[in-house]
Amino acid sequence: MTLEEKPWKTAITQEKDGKTFVRGYDLMEMAKKLNFTQAIFLVLRGELPSPKEEKMFNTIFVSTIDHGISPPSVIAARAVASGGTPLSTAVAAGVMTFGEAHGGAIEQCAKMLQETVKKSTDLQKQAEKIVEKARFNRERLPGFGHRIYSTDPRTVTLLEVAKELGFYGKHVELALEIEKGLEKAVGKKLCLNVDGCIGAIISEMGFDWRVGKGFFIIGRAPGLVAHVFEELSTERPFRRLSEEETEYKGVAPRKLELKK
Repeated sequence: MTLEEKPWKTAITQEKDGKTFVRGYDLMEMAKKLNFTQAIFLVLRGELPSPKEEKMFNTIFVSTIDHGISPPSVIAARAVASGGTPLSTAVAAGVMTFGEAHGGAIEQCAKMLQETVKKSTDLQKQAEKIVEKARFNRERLPGFGHRIYSTDPRTVTLLEVAKELGFYGKHVELALEIEKGLEKAVGKKLCLNVDGCIGAIISEMGFDWRVGKGFFIIGRAPGLVAHVFEELSTERPFRRLSEEETEYKGVAPRKLELKK
């Protein structure tokens, strides 16, 4: 490291002469002129969004803002809040549940789509290979299938907006080909779910797959805040499962006898 280099570097935000600049723009000017969606795009991409990019971003974030009290992130967040922790701790606990089965499929699906589109233009053939490989290895394809939906309504809406705005290219087409291939191979529809759809759309928008999970975190965080506040303000602390909600599956009560 030379004398001029510093160990921590960023091209995102700078504090200079008593002002804060985000991607080169005065933060206070941003606060007056930009909406939150525009600011999110700017901080992620480095440039301001076009009207079409802004609308697509907005649709993505609204579609992921909440999905009820049953997902792991909400259960975890509310359970942690019930233990008497601050709101920030409980929300963080919810975010920590985002993994392969909950929100994390966005980046893995985007990775698969981006790598496949780069190496081939025959999307149907590539989709067949992806499905065949997954079946042979007995692997679940990220971004496909849903425990509730045979057709994810969020995906339907996202694809309608993507088509309207011009973000309906090869990545989306490949995702839909994989959906068709899965249905043909398995005999039932394993739908392109909201995670997979977002993975396809952000790929169309030119985002690196590694930021994929960030889209789910940004979109779902307000919902987690709402759930945690509801838990803190309307429920008694130390909530626990009832006997009707639990089942013991271990050995029956027995006498303790030490071995000689």
